[in-house]
Amino acid sequence: MASPFAETAGKILDEAVDIQQIPAPTFEEGNRSDHVYRRFKTAGLIRVEQDGMHNVYGRIPGGDAPPVVVTAHLDTVFDSDTDLTVKREDGLIHGPGIGDNSLAVATLTGIKEIVDRLPGPPAGDIILAANVCEEGLGDLAGIKAVFKRLSGENPRAYLVLEGLSVDRLYIRGVGSRRYKIRVNAKGGHSWSDFGETSAVHTLVRLGAKLTELPLPENPKTTLNLGVIQGGRSVNTIADNAHILIDLRSESAKSLERLVNEVKAVIQGFSADGAVISLDPIGSRPAGGIDPDAPLIRLCRQAYRELGLEEPLLKSGSTDANIPFSNGVPAVCLGLTRGKNTHLESEYIETRPFVTGIRVLSSILRGIWDI
Repeated sequence: MASPFAETAGKILDEAVDIQQIPAPTFEEGNRSDHVYRRFKTAGLIRVEQDGMHNVYGRIPGGDAPPVVVTAHLDTVFDSDTDLTVKREDGLIHGPGIGDNSLAVATLTGIKEIVDRLPGPPAGDIILAANVCEEGLGDLAGIKAVFKRLSGENPRAYLVLEGLSVDRLYIRGVGSRRYKIRVNAKGGHSWSDFGETSAVHTLVRLGAKLTELPLPENPKTTLNLGVIQGGRSVNTIADNAHILIDLRSESAKSLERLVNEVKAVIQGFSADGAVISLDPIGSRPAGGIDPDAPLIRLCRQAYRELGLEEPLLKSGSTDANIPFSNGVPAVCLGLTRGKNTHLESEYIETRPFVTGIRVLSSILRGIWDI
């Protein structure tokens, strides 16, 4: 027997392709935001609004209980000139950003149809938020603004949707600190000024020292030099260079310890003729929810009721970091399977998406009872 959600799933998948076709690099989500605003209107949501950052809000009205917030991020990692051609074949949809996060955003536009199939109206409002700035250097600015805007309503919980990883629940938020390490020096000509301090030489020596810092395995803590840039030409002694460094940990204490160790290495680094600076460019707080918390028990029960294997409980860096770090119940859940996230070869599987919708429906049905 076909699932009663099969037709809804088909509509949402079509909408996911429409959304995927609108470029939305981090900080450039405006056109996609406008599209979702119109879709929220046509879906019959109330109080549909956009804020100054291009976050989009809408509501499914319910009773007097505190609201539940359901979010999905609008932005992608792909530049605006990326070829967004979509290919459908054999139960797959291929396209950059189709899973991360066009499918989840499209699901927001279809949630009212899902809720309308529940046995009764929700006990409280369901607030939908399509937010900006989740990826890259967005620094979770969108969900930070959403959380601040809605904090006065004391939401019961946040459900953060991602297109992929339907068999996982993200219950711990990996904290991160991101910095730009700059080096400025006099520089000069590679031959006639040989001996002058090079910003590039200084930076690569400093970077090598940073990669030698010991990192704990438990809690998992990482350091990554993600970008290194500088210099003017092959025959120029560089007068400037910089590294973008990403520090992460499951533990706020371990993350703070690593930050202090990085600062100590930089402060103690000897580089005559060079000026070294450290500029913060991003901060994502760590946090989490107990695996035995009522919300997580509800999610796991939803899988069991559908005859599915228990979901894996994972750590990740998602929009859920913000409610996690503020002590508000939250979970980040996926909607289907797929591969090649953040690559132009990204794809999703269409058949498991019905399962993702059924899990989401079950959670929404029981969330006011926990």
